[in-house]
Formats: sequence, structure tokens, C-alpha cells
Amino acid sequence: MALPRLAVTAGEPAGVGPELVARLAATPLAADLVAITDRALLERAAARCNLRIAVIDDDGAPCERRDPGSLRVHHVPLGATERPGQPDPRNAQHVLATLAEAADGCMAGRYAAVVTAPLQKASINEAGIRFSGHTEFFAERARADVVMMLASPELRVALATTHLPLAAVPAAITRATLARTLRIVHAELRAKFGIAAPRIAVLGLNPHAGEGGHLGREELDTIIPLLDDLRAEGMQLLGPLPADTAFVPAQRTRYDAVLAMYHDQALPVLKSEAFDRTVNLTLGLPFIRTSVDHGTALDLAGSGRADPASLIAAANMAMSLVARSATYSPSPLRGEGKG
Repeated sequence: MALPRLAVTAGEPAGVGPELVARLAATPLAADLVAITDRALLERAAARCNLRIAVIDDDGAPCERRDPGSLRVHHVPLGATERPGQPDPRNAQHVLATLAEAADGCMAGRYAAVVTAPLQKASINEAGIRFSGHTEFFAERARADVVMMLASPELRVALATTHLPLAAVPAAITRATLARTLRIVHAELRAKFGIAAPRIAVLGLNPHAGEGGHLGREELDTIIPLLDDLRAEGMQLLGPLPADTAFVPAQRTRYDAVLAMYHDQALPVLKSEAFDRTVNLTLGLPFIRTSVDHGTALDLAGSGRADPASLIAAANMAMSLVARSATYSPSPLRGEGKG
């Protein structure tokens, strides 16, 4: 039986991504790993890690077994030879080409999922290319509405807003955006995680979830009415809950995932508990995408000491989601797809 083909992008050439991909290849993961990167870049990264990696040009043929230390490569040439720790805008097009191949390949059925190593957004922008991140790139490529989720074995957190200044968050939280986000999270918990009747805890925007309007009216005017409407459609929604108590053990038994209103409202809890086991997922895409939960670690690049735990966790989660997607078919929910 053919192994699932996992596309793995190496991210920023001057960061730790290529070394992490080499270390992932050294594991016994039962996947047909296809690194989308420059072949020589990957070989140099493996050498820095004192690893012997068998790099095989990808011909797309089915693979029934992968030996640890081997992987296939879809070669995308660098614009300039990497200098570890020093991103070069001349490699911006290389990075974007690897992402495009991964997304297009997944949508065409060439890959079962994509796993992404970290990239350097600033370097791409310095090349004169407007770019805000993996999530937004894949959403535009697939023409899909998406939601960012970070998940560990103990906790799943989705975000109503992502990389916004805190002052811009309240205006971004509307009935329409919350409805869209919650419907995507609900549908993906069923389809990708196999949870037939997901329970989602929704955090309030303000301290103490607004305290009855005394600490802000967003809960009364927007969040509560929207949650009531979605409950009428059949969703199991808790909240809005005060963020300062939503993550205590007694509360966690009540939900399968959390929707936070902004980036730093919930992610510090998740990362402080399971930094090396947390995986970034993009919900709403027509394919499976997982990623590390950390950056390019330029200070470690080239040292061979970068910890691959998060990339390994991302690959394992991708494999788990691939296996589940082949066996689980959720029944429709009344109201799904509206808004």
C-alpha cells in the first residue's frame, strides 16, 4: 500500500527550516516525504547537522516504504546561496514558489497534505512583494475562507483575529466575521478531527467578558446575540467566557476547542504548556496544512542544534488528519455554509 505523500516546505533558506526538514527525514515517520526546496540547500543543511540523508528526485511514483534518512525532493532553485542567519531578499521568489507548488500539488492530488517550516516574512516584503504569512498565502491560492488554529495534545485554540494591532481588534469582531469563523471551526472539528458534536468555548473580548456591559459592550451587542443565533442552528457554544478562567482544568472538560478573540489572548497559555508539541493548522482550506509554532530562529541557523520537535509534531498531526479524512464523513448541520 502506498504511503501518504507529505509535501514539506523548508521555509526561509537562512533559517532553521532546512535543518529541521533534514532531521524530520531522519525519523521513521511512515510517510512519503517530499521536500519542496533546493536540493543542494537541503544537503548542506543535513551536513551541518552531521546527518547522512539520501536525497532522491521526486518522480511522483507511489512509494510503499521510506527508510529513515531518505526523502524525495521537488527541486526549486535558490535565487542566491544561503548564508545561515542572514536572510536574503533574492530568495523571496524561491520561498513563494515552494509554497505555490505545495498548495497547487495538494489541490491537484499530488500530495496528501503540506507541512511548512518557518519563513521570514520581512525578507519577502523587503524584496518588494506584499506578503503577510503562510495562512494568508494559502487562503488566497485556494480562494478559501480560513481560520488559524494552534493545537497541542491537550488544547485546541482558534483565532477570531490574527496579526492585528490590539487597537484594531474590536472593529474586526463583527457578527459576520464571528459567524464565518465559528462555522469553519465547527465544520473542521467534525471533518478533520472526527468530533461529531463539537463543543466550542468562545472567549469574551473584554476583561470578565464585559462584566454585563460595565467593561465594554462588545459582548452584549455582538458576541452574545451571534452565539444565540448559532445555538439555534444546533451548535454547542459556551460563553462568552472570561479569558482568565477559561483554561482552568474544570473548564477544559467542557469543550473541545476555544475561540479566542485575538492572538495573545490565548496563545501564551498554549505555548507555555506545550511549546514543542504545538502545531499550527489552517482550517478551511481544501487540503490539510500543518506547521511549526515557532519562527526561523536565525540565531541557531547553521549550528545544527535546532530542535525539530515542533516540525515532527506537525508531520505527525498531518498524518493523523490524513488518516482520519479517509475514514470520516460528517453529516450536514442545519445552517452550515450560511454567512
